[in-house]
Amino acid sequence: MKNLGNLMKQAQQMQTKMADMQAKIGDIEVEGASGGGMVKVVVTGKGEARRIAIDPQLIDPGEIDVLEDLLVAAFNDAKAKSEALMQSEMQKLTAGLNLPPGMKLPF
Repeated sequence: MKNLGNLMKQAQQMQTKMADMQAKIGDIEVEGASGGGMVKVVVTGKGEARRIAIDPQLIDPGEIDVLEDLLVAAFNDAKAKSEALMQSEMQKLTAGLNLPPGMKLPF
């Protein structure tokens, strides 16, 4: 019974730490870029877009498809960095837990 009480206490501590981490991650900004930095997208750690910057040299009505592709690439770059950041923070959070093999958080 004592082990169950300790497990419940650990679960509550983990829940508090996860809530704190999620709030922190939501405030962190990550920048993705494409076209040699001519297109930049800033997203939060949760993947929400905050800003887009486009070098004026790219604005050519005849080549809008190039600009669209660069925007998608910059967003995907920022999203990948955001996901890597979240994974890194989760590893820090769960470092002290002895989770069974194959078990991942969040559940």
